[in-house]
Amino acid sequence: MNYRSGSQIREDFLRFFEGKGHRRVHSSSLVPANDPTLLFTNAGMNQFKDVFLGAEKRDYSRAASSQKCVRAGGKHNDLENVGFTRRHHTFFEMLGNFSFGDYFKKDAIAFAWELLTSKEWFGIDPSRLYCTIFEGDEGVPRDAEAYQYWLEVGVPAERIFELGAKDNFWAMGDTGPCGPCSEIYYDLGVEASEFGKDLPFGEDEQRYVEIWNLVFMQFDRTVTASGPLLTPLPKPSIDTGMGLERIACVLQGVLSNFETDLFTPLIKRAEELTGHKVEADHEVDDRSRASLRIIADHARAATFLISDGVLPANEGRGYVLRKILRRGIRHGRLLGQEKPFMHEMVFAVRDEMGVAYPELKESAERVAKVVLAEEQQFARTLELGLKQMNEETLRSGALAFRLYETFGMPLDFMVDAARDAGIPFDMAGFEAAKEEEQARARASWKGGAQKSAAPVYRELAKTEFEGYSALRVDGARVLALVKDGVGVPELKGGELGEVVLDATSFYADSGGQVGDVGWLYSEDHNSVVAEVSGATKPVQGVFAHKVRANQTIAVGDTVDTVVDATNRLATERNHTGTHLLHAALREVLGKHVKQAGSLVDASRLRFDFSHFTSVAEEELQEIENIVNGQVLANTKVETMVDVPIDIAVNELGAMALFGEKYGERVRVVKIGDFSTELCGGTHTGATGEIGLIKLVGEGSVSSGVRRVEAVSGTGALSEFRRGFDVARVVGQLVGATDVAPADALRHRIAAQEEEMKKLRRELDQVRMKAASSSVADAAGSAVDVKGVKVLAQRVDGVEKSQMRELVDQLRGKLGSGVVVLGAAADGKVALIVGVTKDLTSRVQAGKVVGQLAALVGGKGGGRPDLAEAGGSDAGALDGALTKAAGVVEGLLS
Repeated sequence: MNYRSGSQIREDFLRFFEGKGHRRVHSSSLVPANDPTLLFTNAGMNQFKDVFLGAEKRDYSRAASSQKCVRAGGKHNDLENVGFTRRHHTFFEMLGNFSFGDYFKKDAIAFAWELLTSKEWFGIDPSRLYCTIFEGDEGVPRDAEAYQYWLEVGVPAERIFELGAKDNFWAMGDTGPCGPCSEIYYDLGVEASEFGKDLPFGEDEQRYVEIWNLVFMQFDRTVTASGPLLTPLPKPSIDTGMGLERIACVLQGVLSNFETDLFTPLIKRAEELTGHKVEADHEVDDRSRASLRIIADHARAATFLISDGVLPANEGRGYVLRKILRRGIRHGRLLGQEKPFMHEMVFAVRDEMGVAYPELKESAERVAKVVLAEEQQFARTLELGLKQMNEETLRSGALAFRLYETFGMPLDFMVDAARDAGIPFDMAGFEAAKEEEQARARASWKGGAQKSAAPVYRELAKTEFEGYSALRVDGARVLALVKDGVGVPELKGGELGEVVLDATSFYADSGGQVGDVGWLYSEDHNSVVAEVSGATKPVQGVFAHKVRANQTIAVGDTVDTVVDATNRLATERNHTGTHLLHAALREVLGKHVKQAGSLVDASRLRFDFSHFTSVAEEELQEIENIVNGQVLANTKVETMVDVPIDIAVNELGAMALFGEKYGERVRVVKIGDFSTELCGGTHTGATGEIGLIKLVGEGSVSSGVRRVEAVSGTGALSEFRRGFDVARVVGQLVGATDVAPADALRHRIAAQEEEMKKLRRELDQVRMKAASSSVADAAGSAVDVKGVKVLAQRVDGVEKSQMRELVDQLRGKLGSGVVVLGAAADGKVALIVGVTKDLTSRVQAGKVVGQLAALVGGKGGGRPDLAEAGGSDAGALDGALTKAAGVVEGLLS
């Protein structure tokens, strides 16, 4: 067995399977495309899920990949174990080979054994390998085939173990593809034992490490009235997964994944940044070692997540990222580093993994800024958390957990604080609150198992899309009709449904661009059979037209597809506009700007992008100028089809769009030297066809994501007409002026606002003067209650702030006593009670106002010397004021 670096192992794996006829497929994003059931991509098969489900067809039947994965939330949550075990990670790479109805168990087992044991490849000693098979359970027989194939490649029977469904039966969900699996284990030797002695396979998880899982998808599970039903798949498939970190541990002859070259440079950098050096020749406490491992692991996860478009937030994916980052920061603090340091780890990750993932070279600066901002915010949050921590919090596990979740207060910090204070920490309550929160998180991302595409779609041939070059296709044949999700032989006039054709000119929803609208004409080309309100792709390559039938349309009919040209052209102008806008945003705001979503239709375009602050007005104007400069240049919009993705991204510099799925060959839209993007949408032939682009709005979507809205063509013309109409009205209001209409209107409004403020001040002064006059002699009407003067007065027509001034005046006139003022307006009641300082030990204003507020349908409170309340029963105010003296008397007794 020869030493191999992690990078070499990755490359050798992919090269081996390429030699076996597999297509090398790039890792997909950590943000799953169009899959609400997943928080993050957590397995190599995720990007092929639709292929296994029959909802997508590809031009290859064998694939191999090294897939970025994160398991730190939802069902697969390894976060708390990371750093304290040898093999748990938040971010890892899954090496996998896949067969989509091509080869099955025999070849999958033979491939795996050859790669692992052949001296030409990994050269592992076969005597250190063990295999498991499915022993049979719940109506599924023992996997005798896999057992026989393992024997054939040379595995002795005594090293093939049979396990139950928990370990050796895999399912995509409650329904859908499933089947038995075989796992391959490696014996690290007795020195890896967690018990320190020689134990057989199955009794020592640390010594015998699972390195590869081969899943044999051979059944389709459905749920019937009598229970689950497993039906053999017509084309059984293969899905395998081998953790790169684990196989590196084996091939590099170490006992922990963290001792491989995938981690040691990062741990070394963490030592430098925290100032906590771990010397190999002396003992270091496990806690410090774990902290360095946590920093290294979490830096990988955070760097890749942010690079793939996730930003720290208080919910969903962003919340998990925030927890990962803050856990890493906290462990830096445990090592004594209280200054920001985690953002520097981003560059260490880039340096180690930039060859395999070149996108890190471009995104590292942006990612580091995000991490630094989170470090600074966490420092402020932690400071607030310390102020919230008290004896009550430490005694209540639920309150302690709230502090842990909200402020990121470390658990061990709170446990130590409780011990120092000599009080018990409620660990049971903390764990219960934690489990409740995790259950909520799991439920929020459960999503439900994704179902296979309906048979009516799944078995259809692909629709030939001719809409790039033509708005009309004659002689399209109706392949299927769908009503309420069920295939039907025909749609009658007036009915709503979907029509699937063998050819079409209608663009279907994708890439942010909405589907075309238009008509289906009869075979004689004269009458409209159906009106089309949009189109979708329920299965990759199959176009479903959403229609309202005007007359009966049946499967097998022939129709003409006619797209509404005006609508399509308006949509094309807006879509091409998004490409120009994206490039202009990057030019003005910085290269960190990446698309985070878009919506393009005939009326306007909406573009979401990563950015940390609002876009200033002058920046928006500059962006608008750049975009329209490109429009006026009338640059040709060049479309290149069937381009290998490697060439598109690495040679042409094409940008991929957020959340989109790309195959091995892509479509590239290039606008001169200004913009190059992967895009399947429809576009103008040249930028001049856009006419003009007008930005109409900019705002926040979420933390770190901004949105710009714009219009083009006739939409921009309408926007300018509205602006002209407003300018004309402004001119009529302000008259002739040398300044721009907008500035003239601002000056006019500012002057009017200043005049309004002046009038309000004068009105307040008049009201205050009138109120002061009305209570000028009120002190004389105060009543004596057990030696305390009590004055209750109604003062309608004054603001609360003025009522406070009146209370101060009256307290001054009384010298010593209690003042109660009440006012009513619009059915609402305001009460204020003032008590002179010498009486607050005997009468508290809050207690007085509380009892009076109850009489007018309200409540309130405040300081012992001044308290306020509101109420909803204005008719009860006079009665409440007459009872003020009695309330005070009750408090004095």
